Amino acid sequence: MTNTETMTSRQRVTKTLNHQIPDRVPIDLGGFQTGIHKGAYAELLDYLGIEDDLTILDPVQQLARPCEELLERFGVDIRYICAHGPESFKGGIETNKRDGRLWHDLKDEFGVVWSMPDDQQLYMDISHHPLAGATIEDLKDYPFPKGDDPTRFTGVRDQALEMRRHTPYAISTGIGGVVYEICWYMRGLERWFIDMIENPLLCEALLEQTLKFWLDYFSAFLPEIGDIIDVVMIGDDLGGQAGPLFSPDFYRKIVKPRHKKLVAHIKSLTSAKIWYHTCGSVAPLIPDLLDNGIDILNPVQISAENMDPQQLKDKYGDKLTFWGGAIDTQHVLATATPSEVKDHVRRNVEIFKPGGGYVFNNVHNIQLGVPPENIVALFDAAYECGFY
Repeated sequence: MTNTETMTSRQRVTKTLNHQIPDRVPIDLGGFQTGIHKGAYAELLDYLGIEDDLTILDPVQQLARPCEELLERFGVDIRYICAHGPESFKGGIETNKRDGRLWHDLKDEFGVVWSMPDDQQLYMDISHHPLAGATIEDLKDYPFPKGDDPTRFTGVRDQALEMRRHTPYAISTGIGGVVYEICWYMRGLERWFIDMIENPLLCEALLEQTLKFWLDYFSAFLPEIGDIIDVVMIGDDLGGQAGPLFSPDFYRKIVKPRHKKLVAHIKSLTSAKIWYHTCGSVAPLIPDLLDNGIDILNPVQISAENMDPQQLKDKYGDKLTFWGGAIDTQHVLATATPSEVKDHVRRNVEIFKPGGGYVFNNVHNIQLGVPPENIVALFDAAYECGFY
């Protein structure tokens, strides 16, 4: 092993996604599920002496858009191309006073309202589920957004071409294809889980609406950039800490056919690899995800039940690229010493990296309160032990 780079970022990522051995493990930071909270980002920049005007990537998760200087400092190999809201949608954050507090409210295209108190600024939580009391008949008249509105994609091809021609980085879309989660955003989580048992026809009707949105979205988006990008990111959270959020039977009967249809549609429009995000303990569903046609699993929540790195690599390492799994974000990253962080990272990378099929990333986003020295240790260890 020599700690010398012999590939560009794009070559490195392509190699590992094809389960071939690159010069080193590719590194990711800065996506919607691979990012950093604005508070942790500000502390990290101060620690490193980097200056940047804060730009919010995602207001709901309060994620920062990392500056290029930081990405280069950490050897990050991925850059992102994102569509935007259509011109007809007048979204934005409003500040309102309720119960003696200032609140920041964001209404999304599906009519879901997300809110955050001004005196906390951690995340936005859902404060209004627009279809909480809806019937199947009500869905016919609901103003669902149009996924294929062409104004979503204005300028994205030029941006992607500029990145492809003038940078060495692999290119990924932002997250999309959120078929099931949007349903409970609109319905309410408790109500949605009850619907699974008592009203499965409503579940299917609503899933058809969200699936249509994403089929239309990718039908318009991928002809613009599908020949340029390397990865298409989709996802729906299917797992909790101890196991799947709902029965595998319900997934296979109701949700999986729609996931499978979406993946097949995307693959008909691009040769890019399909990246699927689901938190939690999802080991029982991994064979289903592979059957759906996904190529990459994120974030590989190694602190959840039955998500042991060695077992996952042994069972699926030749079929699935693991994008994540680098560190226990729930416990180790926030509370360990920098030396302990490095040791933890080394152990996991040594498990995941053999034969390619691994992209380094913290398990989901880096949260507020993580010491900046631990973040530096995380990415320094990734680079140091990532060479083959």
